[in-house]
Amino acid sequence: MDWTKLDWNALARLRDGFLSGNAAHGPYWTALSDLANYDLTYGERIGWKWDAVLGELLTRGWAPPTGLPILDWGCGSGIAGRRVLRAFGASNFSTLHAWDHSPLACDFSIEAAQREFPELKAEHYAPGKPVGLLVLSHVLNELTPATRDELLAVANEADAVLWVEPGTHAVSRDLALLRDQLRERFDLIAPCTHANNCPLIDVENARHWCHFFAPAPSGIYADPNWVRFGQQAGVDLRSLPYSFLVLEKKNLRPNVAPLPTDASRIIGRPRVHKAHIDLLACDNTGLNDLKLFKRTDPALHKQLDRKPPLPLYHWQRESEKITSIKPLFP
Repeated sequence: MDWTKLDWNALARLRDGFLSGNAAHGPYWTALSDLANYDLTYGERIGWKWDAVLGELLTRGWAPPTGLPILDWGCGSGIAGRRVLRAFGASNFSTLHAWDHSPLACDFSIEAAQREFPELKAEHYAPGKPVGLLVLSHVLNELTPATRDELLAVANEADAVLWVEPGTHAVSRDLALLRDQLRERFDLIAPCTHANNCPLIDVENARHWCHFFAPAPSGIYADPNWVRFGQQAGVDLRSLPYSFLVLEKKNLRPNVAPLPTDASRIIGRPRVHKAHIDLLACDNTGLNDLKLFKRTDPALHKQLDRKPPLPLYHWQRESEKITSIKPLFP
């Protein structure tokens, strides 16, 4: 599939299904061409979110144990599984298993993975096979109560979980609830800096949600194909909000890529003003609305406005005022 062959009518039908909620009512792929059209456009944008998550993990020195199978559950076109293979190396995994309520999706994702990674063993997932690394992408708003229970059962059998969802208020808070259900069995690798109850669940934090923004590839705004897609699909090419969760089974191996116990993570986008920055931070004390004044760190003030580093910091503060700050990963 390339831009000259793109079926805009098929994309419009898929978009209508996503926006109306009908995508949660059963398989919506009518042909392999639907998946190819999706993979080039909507799927690729999801891939940029995965690139941001995987880039953070690599920067922090975390990778799943070698030799595991991957299960891409609810695989769709398989964009998430392929991004994971690309980031960590296909040779570090034993098999790619694909599962979706649509057999067409499984077929497409397996073929696409084998085309990109010819030496990779890829096949349909069958219940009872080892889960290994569980990959989940944009599935929460399509789950029935029954499939949600099925997914949690699968997750509990995994050695590690990589989970990326849209960065909406509702889906992000739903993911936080699942995070608290899974943390007894798993170590929390990201985005959490602590293993306490998620503070989003507190009544006073009902307006907040744990989300971040992935960068789009450079030059995308000057690409006429992407510009047309953005206009026709009604999406802002500059905005790629996502929520995510990375888990590893407790005692699977020695602690990998731990964060300092006083590490803090900035949630969402810092609000940059002329003399200060307002930010929402999560750490082992809960959620906090804080201020970083420009005079405290002029260089970081400028960086946060233009190209922020990973949103992980060590700081000291007096009430809501940050008095000293240091990025954990400059």
